[in-house]
Amino acid sequence: MLSSLTGSAAGTRARKLITHERVLLAIKTALAAAIAWWIALRVPGVAAQYPYYAPLGAVACMYPTVAGSARQGLQTLIGLTVGFALAFPIILIGDVSVVSVAIVVGVGVLAAGLPKLGAGRDWIPIASLFVLLVGGDSPEEYSFGYLIQMLVGVVVGLSVNMLVFPPLHLDGALRGLRNFRELLAQQLSDMAAALGESWPPEHEEWAERESSMSNLGQEVRSAVQLADSSRRGNPRRLRHKRDLSADYQRLQAMERIAFHVQDMTEVLAGVIWHTPESTPLPPALVDPLRDAIVRTAEALNAWDPDGPTMTHAEAAVERLMQEIASGAAAEQRIQATAALGMDLRRILLTVRAESTSPYEEVVPDSEQNQS
Repeated sequence: MLSSLTGSAAGTRARKLITHERVLLAIKTALAAAIAWWIALRVPGVAAQYPYYAPLGAVACMYPTVAGSARQGLQTLIGLTVGFALAFPIILIGDVSVVSVAIVVGVGVLAAGLPKLGAGRDWIPIASLFVLLVGGDSPEEYSFGYLIQMLVGVVVGLSVNMLVFPPLHLDGALRGLRNFRELLAQQLSDMAAALGESWPPEHEEWAERESSMSNLGQEVRSAVQLADSSRRGNPRRLRHKRDLSADYQRLQAMERIAFHVQDMTEVLAGVIWHTPESTPLPPALVDPLRDAIVRTAEALNAWDPDGPTMTHAEAAVERLMQEIASGAAAEQRIQATAALGMDLRRILLTVRAESTSPYEEVVPDSEQNQS
């Protein structure tokens, strides 16, 4: 199971997804640039002298989400406007020279540090420099034509992105949540298997998986955020409704569980390889601990707070905690076992807290898969 979540298989799937999304974005960008160029050749007035800026505007605003395209296009236009405004005082002072070029670029870079400019910050020094060097004797006309054609490109780019297969990334968030849950459950299962082997265990991959869990958690959060962003301004959201607030709740629950699983990984690895003498596992507690971990993994994999797997897991953890507190373990060092038991209890409490919004397995439809 784990091989489907990490390693070469996951990498191959990710590359396929990235390639598909990149190809779709490339096709839409090419289409938007072509349409923008066709329109730009028919724009009247002074802007007709600068049709090449329309395809540039279309390219500048293209983004994997509709909301991102709108934001990036608006920020680009704001950045251009600021850049033009900064260039005019320098043009009025004197002609083009080494000094004026240095000043306009320097001021533009400083202005690019203003907050909330986003993608527009990169256009400020470029716009200032172009007005100075290309505007010639009519910087006002050049600036106006430049801005109009960029506006044409941005409008075309946003329209194409909104109307031609606007991407919805709901399935990516769903897959990420499911994979994260399965990885955490598999980690628990591997730790339980290690308890049943002769020590030190032959299989130690689980002890080096902390970074994988952290990385996957970050990727899943990004996937949920992308799904949320892709719904904004997207006409397809009316046909494909999903409660992303519930996804955020599940993600937060899994992040809390991941914290406890990582803590268990560190504690058990320390018991086995680093501090076996100072923090041993009492032999009488090994079997109850292994059973509790196995049952918790099953409950986590099922994610059914009211199901039998949850009931069995809670009973197994409580048996473990009773063994720890019993007189049989009172004379032994039980710190590590107690820490593991508390982590298991907190994992189950987190799953139990999700009883009002149980994890639902939803198969993405074909349209969502196209995104």
